[in-house]
Amino acid sequence: MNEYSEEDYLMISGLQHFSYCRRQWALIHIENQWKENIRTTEGRYLHQTAHNPDKIEKRGEKMVMRGLKVSSHNLGVYGECDVVEFDRDTNGISLNDCEGTWKPYPVEYKKGISKETNADRLQLCCQAMCLEEMLCCEIPEGALFYGQTKRRERVPFTEELRKEVRENLLEMHQYYNRGYTPRVKKNAGCKECSMNELCLPELESVSSASSYIDRVMGEDG
Repeated sequence: MNEYSEEDYLMISGLQHFSYCRRQWALIHIENQWKENIRTTEGRYLHQTAHNPDKIEKRGEKMVMRGLKVSSHNLGVYGECDVVEFDRDTNGISLNDCEGTWKPYPVEYKKGISKETNADRLQLCCQAMCLEEMLCCEIPEGALFYGQTKRRERVPFTEELRKEVRENLLEMHQYYNRGYTPRVKKNAGCKECSMNELCLPELESVSSASSYIDRVMGEDG
């Protein structure tokens, strides 16, 4: 199994970008480009509402932590969980300054509605895999909360989903180490993507947005 040093860690949130569009991920995480649109603004607001790391809620046999920082040496990632619920359970784990034993249950907040693709599920599963490594426990499932429907989607962390997380992350690390931005593969989602104007999907022969900008700047000079 791979073990990564902290300077090689990638952001867990990038897994959702990568699954949705590898070029989008590279533009954001390798070329450090970003552009807001109404969808990304709505998503950021929803996450700000969920995150409050200074507050731990206790509701009877349940404890809720927000903005919990997680990481994994084996996966080479870091990030934050929107919400982790801890239910008191005799088969759970011990937590500092907390009596009894508890079972963790990660919850990720997303705008919109549930999607057919696994992009959101992969991000949530990766968070759970980090928690398992940090807390030395097993987490069989978590949930995605969608802002438009105000409903939770239960997500079982199957071996197939875990394998997809590992395979995607391995590919992400390879791209990142090479500084490689995949070429455009136009699809129906391009029009709604916040990165559309930076991605330049109509220029399919250009390998990266940065190389296109450098070329245009050179011509203007």
